[in-house]
Amino acid sequence: MNVSASLTPYNDSSTPRSLPMILDTLPNPAIEGEGCPRRTRLQIDLLLLAIEALELGGSEAILAFAEELDLKAIIKNRVNLWQMRSSNPIRRAHIRRPLSIMEAKALVVIACYIARRLTVTIRQLLIIYQQMSDKQIPLEQNLRLSNYLERFRAHFRSRMNPRRSGVLAITSEEKLDELAIHLLGQLLFCTGTSGMQRFWISLFDGEVD
Repeated sequence: MNVSASLTPYNDSSTPRSLPMILDTLPNPAIEGEGCPRRTRLQIDLLLLAIEALELGGSEAILAFAEELDLKAIIKNRVNLWQMRSSNPIRRAHIRRPLSIMEAKALVVIACYIARRLTVTIRQLLIIYQQMSDKQIPLEQNLRLSNYLERFRAHFRSRMNPRRSGVLAITSEEKLDELAIHLLGQLLFCTGTSGMQRFWISLFDGEVD
């Protein structure tokens, strides 16, 4: 898959490369400790899950953008990415490791850059959803929207632990479809003016409307 971030990587030899400048665009949250709260870990992983449902090769896109955005020092490889995402407490393969603020920043930056590349697709799907909902037409009658929702449900059910209380509340197809549409809205939000910064702040201070 041809993935491009359309951005010249930060490469200033006069300063340390361990913390790329792009991460400085996201403020450090006023929280105790160096790890992210439970809700933050969960929300970031779900946003990436929606990206994977939007297009085949979503995981490869995440790794490709990590390289293009000079974030390989943080997201080193596929295993490292899996470990970060498995900090989501409702995953089947949940591991008790903290997700650092720098790791969370890197994942959010990548998610927002991918969302920008998919802006047209995301907007079209949301318009289709609204039109079909207004006319009370079953969502499965639109192939593009139905494919996205079906892939999201499959990804969610295969990767999340059904015994977790947070998962039990959204196991029905209707609830999963609602979540999938909500995440599309969040992805579109990220593409707007200062969307990346506003979404990042919302992860620690309330939900994105």
